[in-house]
Amino acid sequence: MFLTLLVTLFDALDIHNQTLPGPVDDPSKLPKWNFDGSSTGQATGDDSEVILCPQAIFKDPFRRGNNILVICDCYAPNGEPIPSNKRYNAARIFGHPDVKAEEPWYGIEQEYTLLQKDTNWPIGWPLGGYPGPQGPYYCAAGAEKSYGRDIVDAHYKACLYAGINIGGINAEVMPGQWEFQVGPSVGISAGDELWAARYILERITEIAGVVVSFDPKPIPGEWNGAGAHTNYSTKSMRSEGGYEVIKKAIQKLEARHMEHIAAYGEGNERRLTGRHETADINTFVWGVANRGASVRVGRDTEKEGKGYFEDRRPASNMDPYVVTSMIAETTILCKAGLSN
Repeated sequence: MFLTLLVTLFDALDIHNQTLPGPVDDPSKLPKWNFDGSSTGQATGDDSEVILCPQAIFKDPFRRGNNILVICDCYAPNGEPIPSNKRYNAARIFGHPDVKAEEPWYGIEQEYTLLQKDTNWPIGWPLGGYPGPQGPYYCAAGAEKSYGRDIVDAHYKACLYAGINIGGINAEVMPGQWEFQVGPSVGISAGDELWAARYILERITEIAGVVVSFDPKPIPGEWNGAGAHTNYSTKSMRSEGGYEVIKKAIQKLEARHMEHIAAYGEGNERRLTGRHETADINTFVWGVANRGASVRVGRDTEKEGKGYFEDRRPASNMDPYVVTSMIAETTILCKAGLSN
């Protein structure tokens, strides 16, 4: 059987393949491996070995059979996590007893844009020109409004086969832009599943001969950007009286707004302008059913007095390990770091 190892980086995936003697369904039973970190900017040439540690397994939708995809994180030979290993700190946070007791759920809305390979211009757009203004493209059907559905459907089916907890798909406001949702997922599995889903999307667009962009504002001007809205709840929020817990959690997020913004994705300042369904990057606002807020609460949550909220600040290229763990740390642990 083939083992495809996926190493999570900030804006890409480093891919390694290995052959195993037989089926494996537990990452702890997989061997550690290594690669040349100097070729990926994760180590220096005079000490280039980086150790791969398997963490999560998914079925391989490309080779199928007993073949698997494996999410790994990376360590130096001395056992220390390397700087690009964002999963390590997330695992510490999600392993904290107070966080585990709250069973944090996540639903991540991953937006992305499909581009023509030779021009880096959105598919379906006139070469060097623009389509009609936004309005008819959101959740649309029809050859004049929907571009790339065959790619999107293939990705959806592949994620279902892989065992990723993919919740759905939809066409977005800007033509050529789409979204898939991962979740509800518990704790660190949200990051594992989103990285695996991104990898599968990269492979499918490679086959289709198009480029997938996770840039938060691929087209400047009067076009919506691309985010990764992160829906979140804890056991306390989902229980009676949870709305008051939600409001207190939002106040904690506000207190660390700029710290979160700094970690919520590169180029996010081009997207969070206060226009096109965003809040201004320097201002934290929240509201019920307000898509121009930093954090949105649904009317159903307000009405029922319990539920979840949506952090609308993360950019499409955010690292899900960073975002999910920061939200949990801020709302549950209420401090900047974990003590030993």
